[in-house]
Amino acid sequence: MSEQLPLGLRLRASARFSSFVAGPHDELYRQLQRIAEGSLHGPVYCWGADGSGKTHLLQACCYRADSAGYSAAYLPLREHRQSAAEILSGWEGFDLLCLDDLDAVAGLREWEEALFHLYNRIAAGAGRLVISAGAAQAASGVRLPDLVSRLSAALVYQLRPLDDEQCLQAMRLRARQGGFDLPEETGRYLLKRLPRNLTAMMALLERLDSASLAAQRRLTVPFVKAVLELD
Repeated sequence: MSEQLPLGLRLRASARFSSFVAGPHDELYRQLQRIAEGSLHGPVYCWGADGSGKTHLLQACCYRADSAGYSAAYLPLREHRQSAAEILSGWEGFDLLCLDDLDAVAGLREWEEALFHLYNRIAAGAGRLVISAGAAQAASGVRLPDLVSRLSAALVYQLRPLDDEQCLQAMRLRARQGGFDLPEETGRYLLKRLPRNLTAMMALLERLDSASLAAQRRLTVPFVKAVLELD
């Protein structure tokens, strides 16, 4: 997928639709698969708190589009906030463009104008667009009226926190796909001590997996307690 990473970015190997627990987001889950596969033109605007799964879904879109034979690009705006807005030039050439963390550049006039023109170039062509942000359009901090108008025309979905059972399902699914086992008892123990942040949860699972491999131990509650130094 090197053609989709012009800025030297890397997608997480685990960021696939198959590793995402849709929970209350079944419609968004299905719509993003459709836009990735070319049967929906979009644009789609999804918003939610940090750790709600936005980045996972946008990167999953890129993987799915690539497997369907389309060119796809993922751009995390938060990581390029200090760059010149001119870096947005040329991205309309991809079949699918996923812009993560719109609110990171909201309020910056040069960025907003560049995004407005990019949006128009994509709309004028055959490209498809998925945007994520931490808040709905009206609360995103975007000031350029024309850009607000464009964003308001998108399909809008909010990502809500998963409940305990869905979080447990997500952790155990990620463990299985990573080739290790997370016992239900251990998963429930972790749920009592972790914030409802999918990004943090998955990062912790990777840490525990590494510790388990090094010690040749299963992820039992006593082992996890020792690794994380918890009571």
